[in-house]
Amino acid sequence: MKAVSGFSKMSKEEKISWLSSQLDGEAKKMVNQMPVYWHHDGAIQKRLDEFSENTLTNFDMPFGIAPNFLINGKTYSVPMVIEESSVVAAASLGAKFWYERGGFTTKVLSIKKVGQIHFLWQGKKEKLFNFFKDNKMDLLNSVKHLAQNMEQRGGGVLSFEIIDLTEKMENYFQLKLEFDTCNAMGANFINSILEEVSAVFKSKVNGEDSFTGSEKDLQVIMCILSNYTPECLVECSVQCPIEDLGTINGMAPRQFAERFAAAVRIAEVDTGRAVTHNKGIMNGIDSVVLATGNDFRAVEACAHAYAAKDGQYRSLSKVELTQDIFKFSLTVPLAVGTVGGLTTLHPLAKTSLAILEQPSSKELMQVIAAVGLAQNFGAVKSLVTTGIQKGHMKLHLLNVFNQLGATSVQIEKGKEYFSDKVVSFTAVRDYLELTKQLQ
Repeated sequence: MKAVSGFSKMSKEEKISWLSSQLDGEAKKMVNQMPVYWHHDGAIQKRLDEFSENTLTNFDMPFGIAPNFLINGKTYSVPMVIEESSVVAAASLGAKFWYERGGFTTKVLSIKKVGQIHFLWQGKKEKLFNFFKDNKMDLLNSVKHLAQNMEQRGGGVLSFEIIDLTEKMENYFQLKLEFDTCNAMGANFINSILEEVSAVFKSKVNGEDSFTGSEKDLQVIMCILSNYTPECLVECSVQCPIEDLGTINGMAPRQFAERFAAAVRIAEVDTGRAVTHNKGIMNGIDSVVLATGNDFRAVEACAHAYAAKDGQYRSLSKVELTQDIFKFSLTVPLAVGTVGGLTTLHPLAKTSLAILEQPSSKELMQVIAAVGLAQNFGAVKSLVTTGIQKGHMKLHLLNVFNQLGATSVQIEKGKEYFSDKVVSFTAVRDYLELTKQLQ
């Protein structure tokens, strides 16, 4: 493929035309078909185009609903955007299972978000720390004009400190600020505050009479929020008497509870299992984060860092079997918002929040955590009873049929045929070959 200049200035049609000219055969045909996926409403398409750069078309994802989530006594139908049907099915089944057993109990433990100013400074540490102490309030006051609206809503800067990191990197220090951004995710707010504080801090250092020579040469390397927010934390749990679990896929309640607990403990001690275990949790979490226009990449990165906070990557969920009670819980950092950004610009993100009855950011954190726990419960339940493939492949059957080019008649008959059989790609392919021979 050839290099191109001025690509970003081309119209969408010109971009597609150029890309098509670089391709042949089926690839060329597929690129030329991209306009098929444009939104029929031109205004909405324009809005979607403006979310990104060099946009050619839209990449559709299924928007589903998992009903019957009873969270702190309130029932939700939760929007989920994901391409894997078994995720929505598992979340829905988990929600229904626990609806009948008291539902999910959730609590936001803390809401602090973090911003960092990373800088290099040569000089005596004591002088720098005394300078910071003397100028801390002036630095905070310098951003009052930026923080005013957030403070009026009850948020703003919560703490401000200087950190010595010279043991890890020569001359490296950090200004760390903690924030409450209310119902906003707050990335732009935090970054604006950091850059203003940084500029004022550097100016004050340069003008400090007690600093000489290299001490005035403060190098600000970068100012950026941290997506690691271990103090923006939510806890979610379900519990019931072990006997109330009932017989699950032929397994007695206590046997199921003990096998389930063992499976979760394995994810606590074995990293290989923990990664897949937590991926299942994030299946549920990411789908709601995406549906509500939040940043699932930031949530993912933070959750996995939190899972390794004690030096070993572990399960985010845990089980407690005390006397006759089964308790399953999840503690996870979730920095999300319900105002600003895509939450107000994307039409389906706005719809998702409307379906959730316009939650606050704290309420959304609790809903997301409940979906993550429900998804994890469903996955582990399948693993310790029937195995993951039976349910997964049943739900995946339609995708396999479509991949193999089955007709609508073959699909309907095939669903009945596989209702009591193990589904696999090979089995479906053999079934289609057999039906062709019988025709």
